[in-house]
Amino acid sequence: MKNELLTNPLLPGIRFWVCEDYYAMSRKAAAIVGGAMQQKNDFVLGLATGSTPVGLYQELVGMYEAGVLDFDKVRTFNLDEYYPISREDCQSYYYFMFDKLFSRVNIKKENVHLPDGSAPDPEAACKQYEASIEPVDLQVLGIGSNGHIGFNEPSDSFIYPTHVVNLTANTVKDNSRFFESADQVPRKALSMGIGTIMRAKSILMVVSGRNKSTALREAFEGGIVPQVPASILQLHPNVTVVTDREAASQIVSWT
Repeated sequence: MKNELLTNPLLPGIRFWVCEDYYAMSRKAAAIVGGAMQQKNDFVLGLATGSTPVGLYQELVGMYEAGVLDFDKVRTFNLDEYYPISREDCQSYYYFMFDKLFSRVNIKKENVHLPDGSAPDPEAACKQYEASIEPVDLQVLGIGSNGHIGFNEPSDSFIYPTHVVNLTANTVKDNSRFFESADQVPRKALSMGIGTIMRAKSILMVVSGRNKSTALREAFEGGIVPQVPASILQLHPNVTVVTDREAASQIVSWT
C-alpha cells in the first residue's frame, strides 16, 4: 500500500504522511531528510533520540554508504540530554547518537552538538547551549505519549529557551524500558525549549505505534495548550508528520 498524504485546510502548514508500517515510515522520513540535505551544502540538522527515529537514522546511514548523502559539512543540534549523565554512559543521548548515526557517517565531531548532561551548573549549560544553536534548516521530532516534544513536558505554560526539566512520572515510566529499572532513569533533563524548536525553518515529526495515537490526535486536532506541548506545532508554517497507520488511527479531520 502506498504512503497516503493527508491535509487539513485549517492547518495549511502541516502535512501528514501515513505509511503502512514502521519501516515504510522510516524510509519516507529519510527521503525527506535526505532530499533537504541535498539542497544545501552546509545543512543544519536538528535531531531527536528515542526508539522511533532509529529506523530513520539507519536509512540515512544506508544513503551515506550508497554515496547519496555527504555529512562532511553538516552541523547538528540535538534536542535534549538527560541530567546528570556522562557522555560515556551508554544511556546518554550523546552515546546514542554516535552509536546510531554519527560514528557511521562522515560527520565531523566538532560539528555535533548536544546539551552537556554532566555540567556542574545545568542552568548555565542551558544558556550556553541556547546561545550556540544556529538557525536549524530541519528539526526532527518525536512525540511522547503525554504529548511532549524534546523534553518539554505538559505544563501550565510554554517554556521557550533551552532549560532544565523535571521529568514527569509518565516520561520516566515510558523511558524505563531503556534501563534495567525505572529507578535508574534520570529525573531531570536539559531540553531545547518550545521557542527554540519553533525557530527551525522546517520540522519533521516521526510517530510510530498505537500508544502514540492519542497524543498525536490531541496535538493536531485539539487546542493549542501547554498541557499538550506538541500542539504548539499548529502555529508553525512548515511541518511534516510521518506516521505509521497505528499511530494515525485516531486522526479523523485530515483528508
